[in-house]
Amino acid sequence: MIIDVISVGLSELHILQYIADLISKRFRVDVRTGKRVPIDNFEANELRGQYLSSRIVESLIDIKSSNEDVVLGIADVDLYVPSLNFVFGEADPINRAALISIARLKPSFYGLHNDDDLLLERAGKEAVHELGHVFNLHHCDQAKCVMFFSNSLTDTDVKEDEFCNRCSRILNTNL
Repeated sequence: MIIDVISVGLSELHILQYIADLISKRFRVDVRTGKRVPIDNFEANELRGQYLSSRIVESLIDIKSSNEDVVLGIADVDLYVPSLNFVFGEADPINRAALISIARLKPSFYGLHNDDDLLLERAGKEAVHELGHVFNLHHCDQAKCVMFFSNSLTDTDVKEDEFCNRCSRILNTNL
């Protein structure tokens, strides 16, 4: 199994590499980068100014190398699902695909000064979280576990980029 980390209109390639290195460590699998999908392939919802995450996930499924592989897209646009104001990411465990966006993870989104280290930390957590869903992990009730649901950026900042013991055991049986 290989996890492909794909840019979805993301130009900051150091973010892709950081995430690739982190997920290689957390999941102990081979990770590739290099493929790109232009964000122009998708239309934003004009009323919301956001992109429907499920449409992007569907396109990622189509470019997977094989059914055994996993694909993770990294976007720099604001994402939503119809029932929520926004999402940091989305996963499709059946088709082994996931997507995160760094847009709301950037301090500048909230009018603050950019902090690349903080952005990388947040992006890594969300990437590991969404891939956890791909491997059939559910949300965890432990606030420090990477599988804790991030209802806000504060939740993301509090949790770590690692699995708690229980989630780690479940993950090891699913890999």
